[in-house]
Amino acid sequence: MGFKGFFEGGVASIIAGCSTHPLDLLKVRMQLQGESHAPNPASVQTLRPALAFHPGATIHVPQQPLPPPPRVGLVSLGVKLVQKEGAAALFSGVSATVLRQTLYSTTRMGLYDIFKQKWTDPKTKTMPLASKIGAGLIAGGIGAAVGNPADVAMVRMQADGRLPPAERRNYKSVVDAITRMAKQEGVTSLWRGSSLTVNRAMLVTASQLASYDQFKEMILEKRWMKDGLGTHVTASFAAGFVAAVVSNPVDVIKTRVMNMKVEAGGVSPYSGALDCALKTVKAEGPLALYKGFIPTISRQGPFTIVLFVTLEQVRKVLKDF
Repeated sequence: MGFKGFFEGGVASIIAGCSTHPLDLLKVRMQLQGESHAPNPASVQTLRPALAFHPGATIHVPQQPLPPPPRVGLVSLGVKLVQKEGAAALFSGVSATVLRQTLYSTTRMGLYDIFKQKWTDPKTKTMPLASKIGAGLIAGGIGAAVGNPADVAMVRMQADGRLPPAERRNYKSVVDAITRMAKQEGVTSLWRGSSLTVNRAMLVTASQLASYDQFKEMILEKRWMKDGLGTHVTASFAAGFVAAVVSNPVDVIKTRVMNMKVEAGGVSPYSGALDCALKTVKAEGPLALYKGFIPTISRQGPFTIVLFVTLEQVRKVLKDF
């Protein structure tokens, strides 16, 4: 019975993840807008002007950081991305999404299902909201720890196209990304931002799964709708909105920490999650933590709808197994 929950959740998550991947990619690109780093002090241009009275003289001119590009909205960003990188770029990193959903979502959905079975009151056949939230926090945290390498790879692959050609990582696949990260930056780089990933996953899972069950129970209890597609869509959209509001600030910081590029012997742009949050708020204002919220809710809504509608259908198909 326990394995069944993992399988059902995994299938639904992979379908939902792949179908909403372009929106997730645009969300990542928007979250990185406005991000700028000071130039590396060691990085200087050496000019050797041909001056007759100063033969061989050198002038060291520090490189100036380029001004950040103007911020654009979701639709404009999508159009520009397709024009510049081609339609296929909307699915950059989709292999990492599949691996991430296989590791992260399968684990969290399966564990939540186990907790739900154990903590549901046999008489009322309901689980208290506090227990739902607790189950979501635990399941999300464990799932995120398992899936973090795929999460780092996915963020990098999605963000690669915004870099100048000379600076792109050009990962061929999620396996290539994970292998190269481990070789070039050490195995620990695969868990870069893991504390953020775990925190975000705990918040998302607790808000998403718990609120879906809560909204669904409320709709059926009040007899607003019958247990069918309408109820599933309504409850899942409401759950997606709650999850987006709760998780967006952590998601912005997670994206920036995972995507930061640290040159050999160079200084890391951020020393950690808190440092990233403080620098982001100081440079761009508090609302920067809700950067990418439109694509987040645009993606979280459909993702949650596809996730739970698919999950309910898979459960129907496998109910006799």
